[in-house]
Amino acid sequence: MEWRDGQIVSGSYWQLPYGVNHKISMEEAKEELNHLLAESVREHLLSDVPLGVWLSGGIDSTTILHYATKANPSRLKSFSISFKGRSFDETSYIRTAAREYGTDHAEMDLNPDVELRGAIEEFAYYSDEPSADAGALPVWFLSKLCRETTTVALSGEGADELFGGYLTYRANRIARHLRHLPRPALSMGLSLVGHWPVSDEKIGKEYVVKRLFEGTLMSPARAHVYWNGTFADAERSTLVSERLPDELDETLAQMAVLPKNGDDLAPFLWLDQKYYLADDILTKSDRMSMAHSLEVRSPLLDHRLVEFATSLPARLKLRGWQTKAILRDTVRRYLPASTLRKRKHGFSVPLREWFRGSLHEMVCDYLSARSTLLAPGVFNHVTISRWIAEHHRGERDHSAILWLLLNYAAWKSLYTHASAPSRWRQPTIETRVTASCN
Repeated sequence: MEWRDGQIVSGSYWQLPYGVNHKISMEEAKEELNHLLAESVREHLLSDVPLGVWLSGGIDSTTILHYATKANPSRLKSFSISFKGRSFDETSYIRTAAREYGTDHAEMDLNPDVELRGAIEEFAYYSDEPSADAGALPVWFLSKLCRETTTVALSGEGADELFGGYLTYRANRIARHLRHLPRPALSMGLSLVGHWPVSDEKIGKEYVVKRLFEGTLMSPARAHVYWNGTFADAERSTLVSERLPDELDETLAQMAVLPKNGDDLAPFLWLDQKYYLADDILTKSDRMSMAHSLEVRSPLLDHRLVEFATSLPARLKLRGWQTKAILRDTVRRYLPASTLRKRKHGFSVPLREWFRGSLHEMVCDYLSARSTLLAPGVFNHVTISRWIAEHHRGERDHSAILWLLLNYAAWKSLYTHASAPSRWRQPTIETRVTASCN
């Protein structure tokens, strides 16, 4: 805010230069990005306390590990979470990278025997507010594991938002073509997908295609938010009794002020950088790590690197259906071939399976109609009970919605009855119902 001669003017002191470097070649961009990555990681390695690297087996974290190893002559520590025995487990990629760079590696497997309920109640407390991102759970355990031997950790957060790494960016381009079809045809396609059986994959094909068709029936901006979120408007209206204010249009209107340079990717990157990265990804990482007194640093979010990445045109980020093209091309000569080939899984958890098994009792305790944590005057318990039953029978995948509601209920239990997490006390629930969710 600036005051001058009695007049006040306010605004952002830092504006990102979206797509202004549109004439740069891939080779020029690779050379500059390589320099910026090396410099940023080197600076983030400065520490007077033990330091490690979070390793997921993907391009982002392995890139950080490569430049960290190059800049640090001593043996680095690396840490990871695994889901052994599941199709989306990335242990083989993680161990390949750890061997390639000679790290002192530690990993923790999140299996059904892990005490999940206590962890969920604890990070509901340390989150300060309800969280809809199930990725907080592995970050919680990863931070706990890391803090046993280190005080600082480097992570690869920010790469997807800077270089176009999310599948939603590809979905936006697919939907752009699908919107040329008659609306009744899209509605029919959505209806047909709704009858597909629920798969056992972490993110099944029926879920992906259904969300794609649903988003195609929305405006591009709203569809992008929906693909990154949980609720469709119809689901929200059946969940809550009162009409909630919708302020999304006001937020999305800010996308219109971006420079008109023909870059179809920039508006979505802007939205994810300004809101999703700041209010979800970094918030989750910060609160889960600080709950264990661990400092997490993100070298990819150095302001010089962010400015350079933002200035690049869409053609260097999303090449056909290949995401993060510029980052892949820059580190291709350094990273293991298996890392470059692997599909993107994301930092997620098998909620679908856990809500039918080890966490079903917790869902019933917190979300059943007999629990007072979801006020009957606000939440529709008939809808919630139906979602729990459909999910438990394997008829529908409601894991994202149930996770959100479970976190809200756990947060409310902790903050309305006492202010201490479950490692010191059991949450106060008036009626514990484990035999049935009715």
